[in-house]
Amino acid sequence: MAAVAARYQELQDLGVDVISVSVDSVFVHKMWDDHELSKMVEGGIPWPMATDAQGNVGRVYGVYDEDTGVEMRGRFIIDPDGVIQAVEILTPPVGRNLDETIRQIQAFQLVRATEGKEATPAGWEPGKTTLKPGPDLVGNVWKVWKPGM
Repeated sequence: MAAVAARYQELQDLGVDVISVSVDSVFVHKMWDDHELSKMVEGGIPWPMATDAQGNVGRVYGVYDEDTGVEMRGRFIIDPDGVIQAVEILTPPVGRNLDETIRQIQAFQLVRATEGKEATPAGWEPGKTTLKPGPDLVGNVWKVWKPGM
């Protein structure tokens, strides 16, 4: 959460809305933000944290653990049409890589902006080679893209 908060403006500049949801109450969220997160990131979390006390949202997204009554850490990239484009679910001991999240958002935005006329190969970053999907590309990807390009 603190890593996302530290780069919140960058996400906003990309047009991203951040929403966090947990089974914790709004009071627990406030205490966590006031007593820990705000010490890690100036001002604390700049978006509202939603509560999912019954785990209903977590069940829908497949992150609610019925045995423990808690939700696993999940990251979902949802496009402007409400379609989930990417999912990452991590166990608590493993932290997220926000650089990768931002790279994926940029890739999804490029594909959307080009209406699928460009595709981003593995490891793509802004300014790097994209692929032009179509019959001419079939069997010829090796001619136009190599890992690391």
